[in-house]
Amino acid sequence: MMDSLAAVLYLILFPGFVFLLVFGLFCEWVDRKVYARLQNRVGPPLFQPFADLIKLLGKEDIIPKNVDSILFQYTPLIAFAAVMTPIIFIPIWSATALFPLQGDLIIALYLLSIPALALFVIGWSSVSLYPLLGGFRAATMLFGYEVPFILACLSCGIIAGSWRISDITAYLEMYPASMLIVIPGFVIALLALEAKLERTPFDIPQAETEIVGGVLTEYSGKKLAVMRLMDDIRMVVGSSLIAAVFLGGFIVSYGSISWAGTDLTNVINFLLYIAKSLMIVFLLAVIRTLFARIRIDQMLDFSWKYLAMGGIFQLFIAVMYIGILHG
Repeated sequence: MMDSLAAVLYLILFPGFVFLLVFGLFCEWVDRKVYARLQNRVGPPLFQPFADLIKLLGKEDIIPKNVDSILFQYTPLIAFAAVMTPIIFIPIWSATALFPLQGDLIIALYLLSIPALALFVIGWSSVSLYPLLGGFRAATMLFGYEVPFILACLSCGIIAGSWRISDITAYLEMYPASMLIVIPGFVIALLALEAKLERTPFDIPQAETEIVGGVLTEYSGKKLAVMRLMDDIRMVVGSSLIAAVFLGGFIVSYGSISWAGTDLTNVINFLLYIAKSLMIVFLLAVIRTLFARIRIDQMLDFSWKYLAMGGIFQLFIAVMYIGILHG
């Protein structure tokens, strides 16, 4: 009974919904602040993402006529649940995740691909041309960035000899020189994550200057708030996944640090996790600042010519490394 209650508290409070909500909105603020400062602007105050969320939750929730009501209303909830789930497989305060599974890397990659499919369904269920075009763009982009992202992450699993994220994190901590082997994969995963999040230069499904607001054009009120929050949480989970499989584990995973009789090991590990995740968010903001939006054909061309080939090259390096290490 106590174990079940603890599991529920983990899922609701930490590292579940409440933590992801707060940290996701904070990462949105960091992203917007860095983006603004790199453009020589002041940027929003700390409370702005929270205020925006509360404002959207209080607005009228309008459902246009002739839409597929079930898909239109409940697809955002499915996408939201999908992006929240992988956090239970990612180590946050120790070398082991909350609920580690054998092959949880594959599960996390699968769950993070669901939002793109959800955007397509939302666009298809809407009556407006703009969401439909945005949905088709989101589905088309999926075939461009998903393969490189998967190849880059799987190369780390090959090096560690496991598809479990906790094992990959522990391996890179035990053999930190291995992180040099996956530097190309880290760059590929970072660019692919930028595309997964549909941020500049890959904000093609939204493209306000072309298709108003893309998939979310017909959304308002609570549904729009859920989709905006989903994007923030997807950024947190994606950044956490990249940090876990490319940047190694925790400095104090196999020891302990105490001060005044209090064990601070988990606290320091958690702060290290926050620092690595925020570093990924910072890099995403830099990429967003440096480039302008590209066309859908340019995005696919870049993905297949460079990202996919780079992912295959990273996979080849990982196989050769394992062959030399154990040969």
